[in-house]
Amino acid sequence: MLPTFKNPALLTHALTHRSYLNEHPEVEPEDNERLEFLGDAVLDFVVANWLFRQHPDFAEGRLTSIRSALVRAEKLSELANRIELGNNLRLGRGESGSGGRARQTLLADAFEAVIGALYLDQGMRAVQRWLLPLIKDEIENIIAAQGDRDAKSALQEWSQALRHITPHYRTVGEAGPDHAKQFTVAVFIGSEEAGRGEGPSKQIAAQAAAADALHKLIIISDTASE
Repeated sequence: MLPTFKNPALLTHALTHRSYLNEHPEVEPEDNERLEFLGDAVLDFVVANWLFRQHPDFAEGRLTSIRSALVRAEKLSELANRIELGNNLRLGRGESGSGGRARQTLLADAFEAVIGALYLDQGMRAVQRWLLPLIKDEIENIIAAQGDRDAKSALQEWSQALRHITPHYRTVGEAGPDHAKQFTVAVFIGSEEAGRGEGPSKQIAAQAAAADALHKLIIISDTASE
């Protein structure tokens, strides 16, 4: 079920795809893309905060890979379908007629836009009250199914299968005193930087970089398939 808004105009804004404005320029001044940007950051925080508190034994790299497994477009579109978000979207006739209400990336983006709108409407506590019941079981399922398995191994399998290249890692930053170093590692597929991560060791930073790369590559693959 969609959340209840004090300001219903924010929800309407979150459900408005740019294709709708192309056909109704007089109706709304803005589509939902800025709200999607905000919602993406709020979602990352809510998931990270819950994981941090519920799993104090998990290292940073493991926390990052679980979060990445949840917030990818495939999972977010599943959550969007669970609340029947597609039925409520405002789409242009062409987008709607070509299956936009079931399109994975479109649903994922709208789900994040709703989160951003709810944050503006009522704050972080309201987002947590609405979102956590939706995602808690999904997170535990990811952990149980090892959907967050070693990110470096998963990235290597993806890269070798689809690009026939083995990823390589490079330490690109190092900060802090010797007793509290923070490393930044970039992962490259060929000459292209695919992701970056930070951590208190090069190994943890490399895992975070691999998780970041997987998250970006999955989104790119989803977009290219449309």
